[in-house]
Amino acid sequence: MLRGKKILLGVSGSIAAYKAAHLTRLLVKSAAEVRIIMTPVAHDFITPLTLATLSKNPVHTQFVKDDTGQWNNHVDLGLWPDILVIAPASANTIAKMAQGICDNLLMAVYLSARCPVWVAPAMDLDMYAHPSTRENMDRLRGFGNTIIEAEHGELASGLVGAGRMAEPAHITEDLRKYFESSQRLTGKKVMVTAGPTHEALDPVRFISNHSSGKMGFALAEELARRGADVRLVAGPTHLQSQHPGIKRYGVTSAEEMYAKASALFPHMDVAILAAAVADYKPAKKQLQKIKKNGQGMNIALVKTQDIAEELGKVKKSNQLTVGFALETENEIDNAKGKLKSKNFDLIVLNSLNDEGAGFGFDTNKISIIHKDNKIDSFGLKNKTEVAKDIVAAICDALEN
Repeated sequence: MLRGKKILLGVSGSIAAYKAAHLTRLLVKSAAEVRIIMTPVAHDFITPLTLATLSKNPVHTQFVKDDTGQWNNHVDLGLWPDILVIAPASANTIAKMAQGICDNLLMAVYLSARCPVWVAPAMDLDMYAHPSTRENMDRLRGFGNTIIEAEHGELASGLVGAGRMAEPAHITEDLRKYFESSQRLTGKKVMVTAGPTHEALDPVRFISNHSSGKMGFALAEELARRGADVRLVAGPTHLQSQHPGIKRYGVTSAEEMYAKASALFPHMDVAILAAAVADYKPAKKQLQKIKKNGQGMNIALVKTQDIAEELGKVKKSNQLTVGFALETENEIDNAKGKLKSKNFDLIVLNSLNDEGAGFGFDTNKISIIHKDNKIDSFGLKNKTEVAKDIVAAICDALEN
């Protein structure tokens, strides 16, 4: 699965830099094309000549090449690879990545990269466990980067614990599995709904909810990474999709989302209904701003179109639909009821009773309930990691 893959390896200043030589050798033996960028400090631990010889490509460190006036174009380097792997990633490099500090070529390439980014930390155990480092790694996960957790063992300091860079053989195998899984949805058309809807009271006010759209957008990105042709129907949100395999349709109201989803659905292999659509809307939108008058105001509401229910009625046998259930009580029973009534194949349950789950958080804690009532439960994770779990379940369901 690594044959012909373009892998850009970033090497930062760490005693674990010697492992970059072994990793490069394994990747080249797997028929991958490897290019390498080193930070200036990395030269203190391993020579560019060693890595250039093993990779069969020049190693880049500076923006300008010697005295020739030629420059290493960080934009081109960022656009070249199928994946950027930073191994080892020191605490300093991780902190720079988390804060967008761009003081060397590797950081400029990282900020320019459009491909998946994997980060393999390497540092002493107390540095690895420090709250600032953990927070920085969580921030990178929030960007959609993958952290290859450090391994346990004897460290350069003589201490024993977590902090060793993952072994090159393990990273190589993880890359092989990644590229294998990245093809699982090739040729599949997938629709995702995301974000809230706004139901207008008048030209100024609307009824809505606290949905940020983060879960839906994370799903769209993960689906596209695995080869799917994604149609993202998004309500009002500041979020932006990044992957070129995503085509976004912006909508505002439940009615608009229903119209767009209904038009797209017949052409889809999979539909993931992650949007928090308003259940009710004002019976009548006022054409002028409603003036404050008296002690209160009564607003007549009517039900909006139930998008999931309507799509469930016209779903074909070769289509798979996935719903979401945000519950506050009787979570499992309510989710199972929704799974059946709306003809879902899978439903993703999260509870507002779980700390860090629900609207507005970068994290989520979910259970995936299958049509046969099998339940897969997961711990609290960043929403980018949650998206991977959900998409993996979708891939399994399609294959089964």
